[in-house]
Amino acid sequence: MNPKNVLSPVSDGPVSRSIRHENITVEGYSRAAVQTYWRIPEFRLGFDLGWQPWEFMGTPNWFISHTHMDHTLALPAYVARRRMMKMDPPNIFVPASKVGEVRQLLAIFSRLDRGHLPCNIVGMEPGDSVELSKELVVSAIQTFHTITSIGFIVWERRKKLKPEYLSLSGPEIRELNLSGVPITDEIRIPKVAYLGDSTHVGLDRNPDLYRTEVLILEMTFVAPNHRREAINKHGHFHLDDLVERKSLFQNKKIIASHFSTRYTNQQIEQTVRGKLPDLMENRLILWY
Repeated sequence: MNPKNVLSPVSDGPVSRSIRHENITVEGYSRAAVQTYWRIPEFRLGFDLGWQPWEFMGTPNWFISHTHMDHTLALPAYVARRRMMKMDPPNIFVPASKVGEVRQLLAIFSRLDRGHLPCNIVGMEPGDSVELSKELVVSAIQTFHTITSIGFIVWERRKKLKPEYLSLSGPEIRELNLSGVPITDEIRIPKVAYLGDSTHVGLDRNPDLYRTEVLILEMTFVAPNHRREAINKHGHFHLDDLVERKSLFQNKKIIASHFSTRYTNQQIEQTVRGKLPDLMENRLILWY
C-alpha cells in the first residue's frame, strides 16, 4: 500500500496513509528521527504529534508517548490551529514527569507567537486510565526507551448481564434494574494499542498488547547486521524481536512502523518477507 499524494483544499502536506479494519480506521505515518503521528478518527484520538496534517486538527484528544522531537514537534502548531479555528482546547496526555516541561515549551511558543495556546495537559503514569466516553477508556502502559515513555491501550467498555440473571424474562430484568440491583458486569475489549518507541520488553511486560484488535508498534531496525544488543540499549525494536514472539500475536492487524532512514522501502520489504514470507498470514502491515 503506497502513501496517498492527494492534497486537501487546505493542506500543509500529503494526506496520511490510511487503513481500515472493521470499524477502526488508522491514519498516520512514522519514520524514525523524521516524524510520527497516528489518528483513530472513530475514537476521536491520536498518538504522538511529530507532524500535524491540517485534516487532523479536529481530533480533540492526543496521547504523547514520549518527548523526542519526532514525536512532539507539531504540538504547538496543533494547539494554535485549534485556537485560530475557535475550537475547544484539546486534551494532551503526556508522561506525568514531563507535564512541567511541556507547559514550559508551550509558554515559550506563546511568547514567541504573542498568542495564547489553550489546552488541557494531563500527566499519565503506567497503570493510569482516562475515560473518553461511556464506551471508551484509554490506559497507559510502561514502555522502555532512552527517556521516560509510555504506551497506550484503547478499551471498549460493554455491559454484560450477570450469569445469575440470564434465565429471567425482560420484565423481570427491568424490574430488578429499576429497583437498583446491579444486574450487569463491565467487560473491556482491547481495541487498539500503541507501543510507541520501546524495546521488546514493552511487549513482554504488557501481554494485553498481544490481543488488541489493532497493534501499532515500532520496528526501527530490520537488518541482520544491526546488533540487537545495541538496538535494545538505545530503546528500540528489531525484526527478530517480532519473529521470536510470532506465536504470541493474536491481533487482527499489526502495523510495523518507525523504520530507520538507513533503509529504503524495498530493503524493508525484502528483509521482512525474507523472515516472514506471508507477513504473519497477512496480518502484518509494513507502514513505510
